[in-house]
Amino acid sequence: MNATRARILRSSFLLLTSLLAACSSPKRLPAVPDELADRAAVLGSPALRTWDDTLNEAFLEEMFRAGKVEFTELAAAGRADSIPTAHYLAISGGGAEGAYGAGILCGWSTTGTRPEFKIVTGISTGALTAPFAFLGPAYDERLRTVYTSVTTEEIARKRGILAAIYDDALMDTVPLRKLLAQTVDEQMMRDIATEYAKGRILMVATTNLDANRGVIWNIGAIAATGKPEALKLIHNILIASAAIPAAFPPVMFDVEVDGAKYQEMHVDGGAKAQVFLYPPTLHLSETVAAAGFKRDRVAYVIRNARLDPKWVDVRRKTLTIAGRAIDSLIQTQGVGDLYRIYMTAQRDGVDFNLAFIPATFNEQAKEAFDPAYMTKLFDVGYAQATAAGGYPWLKAPPGFDSHDAVLPVPPSTK
Repeated sequence: MNATRARILRSSFLLLTSLLAACSSPKRLPAVPDELADRAAVLGSPALRTWDDTLNEAFLEEMFRAGKVEFTELAAAGRADSIPTAHYLAISGGGAEGAYGAGILCGWSTTGTRPEFKIVTGISTGALTAPFAFLGPAYDERLRTVYTSVTTEEIARKRGILAAIYDDALMDTVPLRKLLAQTVDEQMMRDIATEYAKGRILMVATTNLDANRGVIWNIGAIAATGKPEALKLIHNILIASAAIPAAFPPVMFDVEVDGAKYQEMHVDGGAKAQVFLYPPTLHLSETVAAAGFKRDRVAYVIRNARLDPKWVDVRRKTLTIAGRAIDSLIQTQGVGDLYRIYMTAQRDGVDFNLAFIPATFNEQAKEAFDPAYMTKLFDVGYAQATAAGGYPWLKAPPGFDSHDAVLPVPPSTK
């Protein structure tokens, strides 16, 4: 009996060893060396993206060129002294909670008061929302469908049991890529390019893991290149921005420096920030004044998450404890991002407005992307946006020295 058992154990061990030996990690081209990272370009142009902390000149020049289009047209029409207010929209990450922001946008359209945004930015689920928000009410129905009917299986699918050791993520995003091919199509890209030609700007952020830095992509400029690879690049950016590290695979971007080929590894923009409006280093008021422009500016920030502390009975298990700690870090980072945006807006004379999921919403999702849950959350955002007087935007982040910014204390769930 012992001999038989030993043979079975040996055979099992050899089989497992051979299976493990057959597995190998995904391959990649060399990462861009640190000293060359600033010169790496996609589609042959340095103007299509920039670091979030150091704006490159080509990117800035392209942004201001696009921005000047509106002023040039107004001047040609004899309306140089009646420049309309510039409205900005920043949409945060939050996974399925992106349904809340989608509800606000669709409800806002219903009231007839939703402005045309001069700049729209997005990170993670906010990056997936941003193109629809940028193109306005004409794309509301498509936005509503995505955030009220899509299931987890249409976003990602599980990989094998050894994925945690030998692959680059526990799940793959083939379903998400298929969904984007259906929703963010050639026509949508052409519409984005058309709006970009009018001086409007759409930006999405990812995280370059090799450099450990955030990257801001000018989606409108990419759409306007007219290159055959443009749509695939946009899809890759949107997927990368939502690629939760370890859960979803990173997106590899092919780049060149002096003719040499490299690859960059990009993941969820939320690894660096949950939401962004524009980099504080831009000093918008000074830059715009130096260019001879003067206008009122209003910023709307949609945080697809609750901002009050949420009590949970945490099980004494390693993964549960780690997950709870990560949730806490993400929430704290999100609040910090709001303070950064608020202080930047105050400095630059931009009117600040904030939306976030109310503490009264306590529905529980049955899966990562639960259509029933997302529909209820969408309905909450929609109802708030269509209520008498419109959405109750806060004028400062929670806890700031403002009466309007004080959050109600939720009842104890203990």
